Amino acid sequence: MIVHGMPPHRDTPQHRDTPTHRDTPTSSGHAYRDLFRTPEFTPLFVTSALQTAASTTGGLALGTRVYEATSSPFLSALSMFGPSLAQVVGATTLLSAADRLPPRAATTGLALVFAVATATLALPGLPLWAVFAVIAAQGLVASLGGGVRWGLLNEILPKEAYLPGRSLFNMMSGFMQIGGYATGGALVALLSPTLTLLVSAALYAAAALLSRAGLTRRPPRADGRPSVAATWRTNAHLWSSAPRRRLYLGLWIPNGLVVGCESLFVAYDPERAGLLFACAALGMLAGDLTVGRLLPPRLRTRLATPLLLLLAAPYLLFALRPSAPVAAVCAALASVGFGASLIQQQLLLTLVPSRLTGHALGLHSAGMLTLQGLSAALAGTIAQLTSPGAAMAVMAGASLVVTVVLWAAGLREPVHEERGAASGPTAPAHHDRERERPAPS
Repeated sequence: MIVHGMPPHRDTPQHRDTPTHRDTPTSSGHAYRDLFRTPEFTPLFVTSALQTAASTTGGLALGTRVYEATSSPFLSALSMFGPSLAQVVGATTLLSAADRLPPRAATTGLALVFAVATATLALPGLPLWAVFAVIAAQGLVASLGGGVRWGLLNEILPKEAYLPGRSLFNMMSGFMQIGGYATGGALVALLSPTLTLLVSAALYAAAALLSRAGLTRRPPRADGRPSVAATWRTNAHLWSSAPRRRLYLGLWIPNGLVVGCESLFVAYDPERAGLLFACAALGMLAGDLTVGRLLPPRLRTRLATPLLLLLAAPYLLFALRPSAPVAAVCAALASVGFGASLIQQQLLLTLVPSRLTGHALGLHSAGMLTLQGLSAALAGTIAQLTSPGAAMAVMAGASLVVTVVLWAAGLREPVHEERGAASGPTAPAHHDRERERPAPS
């Protein structure tokens, strides 16, 4: 899920006071603990951890509350995953703000918006239509979150430290999701969904305070005002390059189809679904650690396609209805393949103008979450017509086909691609040197 590429600091009075990367001890060859010696990394990391905990805790509480009110599994699931589907709208209307707002102000403001929205959802007697209106608004705002966060991380860390840094964020997210769901379930049982939503709102508020106090004031990476037109122009610019298009499709589709497989764990084995989710999370953490910390760079760039194949292949076995232990091993092994996203994002950033890194990464994040939501719905539909195991195999097979097609398309691309070479209002004022075509992903 990630990348490198360090945007040059602008020589403005504001920027002269911000910390630079050059003297930081972090590098891809050092331990994860060295990342925390980089100024601003720790507050951004902890802010993200608080927001992940708030999202998982609040999502479980909201889903429970909606189910208690409606007795509808569909509405309950939609209340939890609806914001992901709304991100596609934000990605086509609001995403230009990811690089055109000051990063500290945007990070703080987004956390405050989520705090207020979550507290609103906790209001007693809130009509169901109002609940889903708030959820839709959260999804629109969330489309900016990935771009703002990862664009800022790309500024904070030197280019050789971005991939291990993003790997550490991924592992943190996995741990916080597991802990957040466990804590949310306990709070819902011991207290109530309403009080658990208020706990989630408090976590968002704490994240806002920490980002305001711990991050340094920086200017926006791009000039101009955020607008729908600017979003469309930048999206068109990012989509105009064949290597970037292929990377985006590779980041969105194979990943999303496999998440569709995971969405059927409960239907496949209700009593052991927790085991399957836990093993899948463990495999994902192992993949992020291996790609972000253990693999040498020269080998890493060649493994994107093999990891994507690994991501889907084990789920083909679910058509044979394997026992719970075998299914758990398959889920863990497959999830190691999620590490491909780190490699793909790193390749993407080598093809993106520095001042558009936030927008580019935000487009990846919003598209990925949207495809995951759509894939979950598709997998559920296929399972309804066949069986959960058969549906998982179908989704896995589709993921393998897409991976092979994209790999073959990469072989036909030009050998060189200029970074930011497209002309137009979103192109940079100068062209960076040519870079070798990345390995197919």
